[in-house]
Amino acid sequence: MPNFWLGVLTELRNRGLADVLIVCCDGLTGFGDAIEAVWPQAVIQTCVVHLIRNSIRYCSWKDRKAVARALRPVYQAATVDAAADALDSFAADWGPRYPAIVDLWRRSWDRFIPFLEFDPTIRKVIYTTNAIESLNSQLRKVTKTRGHFPTDDAALKILYLAIRNIGHTRGGEAGTGTWGWKQALNAFVVAFPGRLEPTL
Repeated sequence: MPNFWLGVLTELRNRGLADVLIVCCDGLTGFGDAIEAVWPQAVIQTCVVHLIRNSIRYCSWKDRKAVARALRPVYQAATVDAAADALDSFAADWGPRYPAIVDLWRRSWDRFIPFLEFDPTIRKVIYTTNAIESLNSQLRKVTKTRGHFPTDDAALKILYLAIRNIGHTRGGEAGTGTWGWKQALNAFVVAFPGRLEPTL
């Protein structure tokens, strides 16, 4: 599987995606290593929402809200040290009952903490892969009802029209439907000097 991801990312680079600032991903085996091989300067960030969802899988229904609330100080911490203290506090309170949750966060720690180094405006943009999953879901919807496509071009046309319509319904400038994008863009320019060139 790692060779598969390496091939996919190498093709993206060869097609013009020369630099990537941050990749928010959900822990696919070998994906992080492939990203580092293709774009060595990229920051790899575990999807915080996936970490929370995976944590909730390990706890009983009646404790879900309390566990989610207890994890909030970890991912909303201002610094890595504050997050580590919050995780230690969570482990003391909930670890005896749910050791798998504590283990999950400790195993994911190295890929989680880059998130904490960024400005809050960037954090809002990179904390989850849900926007991409939403796009994929909408694309699956338009292809699922068609049965089959006579040619590859027919499939591409349907996907193109779907993406065009999704862009119009999300609002904002072309390519962004993200709340607070302009503030995040300013923070990205400061965090990654010289790597974001304005397009004229």
